[in-house]
Amino acid sequence: MVGVTTGFLALIVFSTLVDYIIGLLIWKDSKKGGKNKFYYLLTSIFVNVGFLGFFKYYNFFVDNFISAFSFFGHEFGSTSLSIILPVGISFYTFQTMSYTIDIYKGKLNPTKNFIGFAAFVSFFPQLVAGPIERASNLLPQILTKRKFSETQALEGLRLILWGLFKKIVIADALAPSVNEIFLNYAIYPSQILILGAVFFAFQIYCDFSGYSNIARGLAKLLGLELMVNFNFPYFSRSIAEFWRKWHILLSTWFRDYLYIPLGGSKDGLSKSLRNVFIIFLVSGFWHGANWTFIVWGGIHALLFVPSFVRKNNRNNLLDLAPSNYYLPNIKDVLKILYTFSLVTFAWIFFSANSITEAIDYIYKILSFDFRPYTFLNPYDNQVLFKEYVYLLLLILLEYLFITNIINFYSKNKIYGILFDVILFIIIVLNNPVSDSLSFIYFQF
Repeated sequence: MVGVTTGFLALIVFSTLVDYIIGLLIWKDSKKGGKNKFYYLLTSIFVNVGFLGFFKYYNFFVDNFISAFSFFGHEFGSTSLSIILPVGISFYTFQTMSYTIDIYKGKLNPTKNFIGFAAFVSFFPQLVAGPIERASNLLPQILTKRKFSETQALEGLRLILWGLFKKIVIADALAPSVNEIFLNYAIYPSQILILGAVFFAFQIYCDFSGYSNIARGLAKLLGLELMVNFNFPYFSRSIAEFWRKWHILLSTWFRDYLYIPLGGSKDGLSKSLRNVFIIFLVSGFWHGANWTFIVWGGIHALLFVPSFVRKNNRNNLLDLAPSNYYLPNIKDVLKILYTFSLVTFAWIFFSANSITEAIDYIYKILSFDFRPYTFLNPYDNQVLFKEYVYLLLLILLEYLFITNIINFYSKNKIYGILFDVILFIIIVLNNPVSDSLSFIYFQF
């Protein structure tokens, strides 16, 4: 294990050295006319994508290659390798690539401070699961002298607390129920399968956004500001709005470094649709070496296309705002429920181990088997009831935050009491289901 850890450390050190040197080479070559800077950039992309491709996708491509030839009667011996995926490689690879690409485009000057650049690449709060920071945002902060700010520290502590609530109280508590339902979906009626899909939707949201909150909070304690990665995505009124609010920094990364270079929306509808499908499929594949993730990305592409064709994908740019008496209007509520239902349907493929399993799961739901069912263990029913209460509390608080009825960062003592209650729930009322539930996105 020590050897593996040392090897992974060497991997990130090598990647950091390569992009640090190439950034300087691109910048120096640009001063001389830029004849070789494109080849320097290709070197950076080749090294980063090469490492990512080998560690994350080698077995996927080999296994599918063997399966394809087996279909035509040609048998090959298995050449799969026992490869351990380095934690965080999907995140820091994209982070360093954006650095060299921005220098190539003239949007960023390289730093000569290697320690500062290494700190940017391996910044511990967001190293293993993001958010994927841009050098233009984080690197200048690292290189600038900072002073402790009480206000910033308070904001950081609240973000950490809110992240812990989402991770420990919601995501970790939902995990056993989600695992039980998805592993044994064949025995459950339709309403339990729907419940499992909804639970997974909240589990993955609270798990990943909880991590992002904690990362941003830790950064604030150090005087650094990370970019927002989630903006209350389950209050979205369309798929397009959902993708402006979910995993924001990955979505904008693909927009800036893949969609726009491919031509964006400038070369006619057919090429624009091609580009849309490419970024959604690649986004799905980024999550893991399994066809389920590619299908998940394809489903979201299909859901996004109608609004893209009708050119209303830029609707709902403003956050949800309360109407009279601080309640949302019925039209917005229906749009939110409809969008959440579509997103939850797609999550079934994301959670399943195979496409066949996902299709079977959906088939079971559509069989409309609504026979009465009660979990045999009374403890399970108690846990479920408590999770319903906590989910309602999460939805209520997020609505109050997004509509600014409650200011998340306010120093008002009433809001301070609210976070005291959240701390009380985490420490006293919450019964942890496990001591070893890692963050879901650690595997990506």
